[in-house]
Amino acid sequence: MTSVIFATLFICMVAMPALAAEQKAGGGFDLPALPYGYDALEPVIDTKTMETHHGKHHKAYVDNLNKQIEATPELAGKSLEDIVANISKYSAAVRNNGGGHWNHTFFWQLMAPAAQSGKPSAELEKALTETFGSLDKFKEEFEKAGVGRFGSGWAWLVLTADGKLVVTSTPNQDNPLMDVAEVKGTPILGNDVWEHAYYLNYQNRRADYLKAWWTVVNWTKVSEIYAAAKK
Repeated sequence: MTSVIFATLFICMVAMPALAAEQKAGGGFDLPALPYGYDALEPVIDTKTMETHHGKHHKAYVDNLNKQIEATPELAGKSLEDIVANISKYSAAVRNNGGGHWNHTFFWQLMAPAAQSGKPSAELEKALTETFGSLDKFKEEFEKAGVGRFGSGWAWLVLTADGKLVVTSTPNQDNPLMDVAEVKGTPILGNDVWEHAYYLNYQNRRADYLKAWWTVVNWTKVSEIYAAAKK
């Protein structure tokens, strides 16, 4: 198990160097800036939702994680990936807020204005087609995972340690990097299905949100993450 966790952590850090968040010299983490404006994902995700989601929800995860770091000396100096990969060692507050910080930092990078969303690389589309039957069937499975997640959580496309692409979901702010995850691996794509991610536009229509979200998926970035993870 230890070797699997280490391998997963190593793959993630290679695949997503921007997420290798190190604590500041004085301890704690910063809220990362968005790679686009709050209004850039309109009309799929409205400006008010983005302002609240990033500026309040994500900020709260960062602030609360930093409080836990102050209160837990063994967390001092650890990267976010190290904390998340060994989450069973820590409190529920570290799990919820550390996961919330990692998940959202990852999530923002996966989106772009619709005109810049691009399409999957030939390598990624081939892998998705071989695994799920077609790109559209992959999307159906991903949407099903998001709709089927009871309560709050996340839908994921994961590359497992044995090189397989798997669609899964996690509760709350858990993710597949955690040593407590049912399906472990390197996240390639993830979507937030907490109500705060979509409720202003979609109310209880989570399925509509998941379907509309493909319009703003940054396939160039997703393809880069997949290619790096494969190495």
